[in-house]
Amino acid sequence: MLLEFIRSNTTPAPVPFVPEVMLFQADEPIALWEKTEAAGAEQPPPFWAFAWAGGQALARHLLDQPDLISGRSVLDLATGSGLVAVAAALAGGKPVVANDIDPYSLAAAAANAAANGVAVDTVEADLLDTVPAQQVVLAGDVFYSREMAGRVLPFLRRAASRGSLVLVGDPGRAYLPAGLIKRATYDVPVNESLESVTIRRTAIWQVV
Repeated sequence: MLLEFIRSNTTPAPVPFVPEVMLFQADEPIALWEKTEAAGAEQPPPFWAFAWAGGQALARHLLDQPDLISGRSVLDLATGSGLVAVAAALAGGKPVVANDIDPYSLAAAAANAAANGVAVDTVEADLLDTVPAQQVVLAGDVFYSREMAGRVLPFLRRAASRGSLVLVGDPGRAYLPAGLIKRATYDVPVNESLESVTIRRTAIWQVV
């Protein structure tokens, strides 16, 4: 049912900054959000239907530097569309886990993995109070609220402290924490209806 909804309300298209990856994408968020809530249950915004700047930059970084993750286990936290998980799999990460609390997101991630011919496992759970076991932990656009940042940063630091490579893609969101190491910067094309601009300067940060 979820997969049918995604395929009926989005269109597969190359990601602007990562044309090697095809995603099921929507043009406009509000109408799609209303459709997800039509069944009567409150739903989170359809983050899964768009290629956000942080995810695009992180996906580009992985595909351009596959030695970072090739042959290593990967967790894509708050996966959204699954873009970063798909790019990680294309770059040789194995196994790759896409995690989110939104079932629509995980259905989209599975659909996008299949569309790109890669294997991605999906996990629907709030993992933020755990310690991840993967060798690489990835997170795109996760510092968009004070509450989210307050929970995500300790999780990412726990991963880094146990030896994981932890990379974050962030276009200057309000709650990006201090103390991260900048690894790269990209000018990423974005959906103007979401971002109010057409390009976002986006950095790759390493959590240590």
